[in-house]
Parts: sequence; structure tokens; C-alpha cells
Amino acid sequence: MENQVKIQTEKKVKVKEAFNNQPTAAFISASWASLLIGMVSFCVGLWNATMDLNEKGYYFTVLLFGLFSVISVQKTVRDKLEGIPVTDIYYGVSWFVTIASMLLLVVGLWNADLDLSEKGFYGISFFLSLFAAIAVQKNTRDTKFLERKEK
Repeated sequence: MENQVKIQTEKKVKVKEAFNNQPTAAFISASWASLLIGMVSFCVGLWNATMDLNEKGYYFTVLLFGLFSVISVQKTVRDKLEGIPVTDIYYGVSWFVTIASMLLLVVGLWNADLDLSEKGFYGISFFLSLFAAIAVQKNTRDTKFLERKEK
């Protein structure tokens, strides 16, 4: 019995603390810079492309669709983690439209009459923009969460 008491007093008890990490200024800046670089690169590429205007519109719309959808997914995932009610339908639709935006870009580029390097450029700038939008949304959400917590 004495051994059990000693073991319990010698063990360190892990206590899970609530989230309290403010995103660093460097990470916030890098996220915004990545988002702007990705979006501006994609749009400049479209502006200078020799494709028809309707094709440019398609790719621009897919970019906007993708950005909105990943922000929606990040928000619903975070809401669920924080215990904010999210309907399963909205959660599912958010994931569906995110995957759909990616597939629309891939199908559009697959069938486009572009050089392989151009296709790669659009793909990379698109996915950079999506990832950066998630990071910006996460940073914004973390900052607002901590501001509410301090009040």
C-alpha cells in the first residue's frame, strides 16, 4: 500500500489546458502573403492568357468557388470543435463543394488547350490560395476566440 502512495505522488498529472495560443505575427503575415500571392498569380495568369473570355471566367469562378468552400469547411470544422451546433447537411455540403471545386479545376485543366507548365501554374496557384485561405480563416478565428475569452 505504501508503494502505491509513493507512485501516485511521484507521477506527474497531465492537465489539459484550454486553447490559449495567439497566432504569431509571422504566421499571420505569411498566411495573408500566401493568399495574396496565390490569388494575384492566378488572376494575372488568367489576364495574360490567350484563352477565350468565357474560359477565363470559368477559371476565375472556380477560384472564387474554391476559396469560399474551404473557408466554409474550416468554419464548420472549428464550430464543431468549439461545440457550436452545425447541421450535418451544411457540414456535408461544405465538404462536397470543396471537393467539387477541386475537381472542376482539374477537369478544366485536363481538357484545356494549354501547355503543361501553364496547367501546373494554375493548379499550384489555386491550391496555394485554398491552403492560405484556410490558414487566414484559422488565424482570424483564433484571434477572435482569444479576444472573446479575455473579456
